[in-house]
Amino acid sequence: MEIEIPPTEKPYDKAEGERRGLIIVNTGDGKGKSTAALGLAIRAHGRGKKVKVYQFMKVPTARFGEHRAFEAIGITIEGLGDGFSWKSKDLDNSGKLARDGWDKAKQAILSGDYFLVVLDEITYPLIYGWLDLNEVLKTLRDRPKEVHVCLTGRRCPQEIVEIADTVTEMTKIKHAFNAGIPAQRGIED
Repeated sequence: MEIEIPPTEKPYDKAEGERRGLIIVNTGDGKGKSTAALGLAIRAHGRGKKVKVYQFMKVPTARFGEHRAFEAIGITIEGLGDGFSWKSKDLDNSGKLARDGWDKAKQAILSGDYFLVVLDEITYPLIYGWLDLNEVLKTLRDRPKEVHVCLTGRRCPQEIVEIADTVTEMTKIKHAFNAGIPAQRGIED
């Protein structure tokens, strides 16, 4: 490791543009996409902003750590799916659940009622062909100008990346699972 001298001057100028809703994408094969989006939801909620979280792959009855915590602090989080495809007993139904869930998410985005709408793991129903990419793009473009939308999941379609304001690609450098260590409650759920 090389030791650095801390900067003594601000390394950037203040942005001069208008404040508006952003499209934020967390993608890539590394861990942390959903965690970052959920942290963003907590940050907005802490500022008194109205937030809605949709999880496209989690079942509506899911009770992972984020569900318990968000329930305690008053953030609405809604599972829309049937679990990951390898757990599904009916992929046609999984597609229907994704489309029905998208209708809810689309309504929330276009309503203007929320400061932030998180579309967690939405890339999967997109790349599986369960959702119409053009409809998602149209909704993102047509949303009220003050609504922020955060999308997560691996292999985000390039068309979404192109219209996004902020895109972060999580890169896996090392993962405990590859060393035979199972998922840890409270860390990965």
